[in-house]
Amino acid sequence: MTDFKDRQRGEEAKFAMDEETAFKVAARRNRLLGEWAAGAMNLTAEETDAYKKAVVQADFEEAGDEDVIRKLLGDLTAAETSVSEADIRAKLEEMTIEAKRQLMSES
Repeated sequence: MTDFKDRQRGEEAKFAMDEETAFKVAARRNRLLGEWAAGAMNLTAEETDAYKKAVVQADFEEAGDEDVIRKLLGDLTAAETSVSEADIRAKLEEMTIEAKRQLMSES
């Protein structure tokens, strides 16, 4: 019985660690997306910092990535850039890989 409980605790700890890692990757990815979008909108350094935080915050509106995509698309469209939803989705995939790479290199 002890082996089962030990294994159960181990699985719970692994799940918690996986969830924490996924959260960190998403937050890092969103900061990278915010920085990319801020560059496309020609924001100042101060505006870029604030915008990166706003993109991270946007991810808490609903589950999944659609809230972030909606924010970026709306802001980039309002700034009259030629960035499409497909461009944003491609950049999201690219930044996910980059965020994972950065986090792995830190540990």
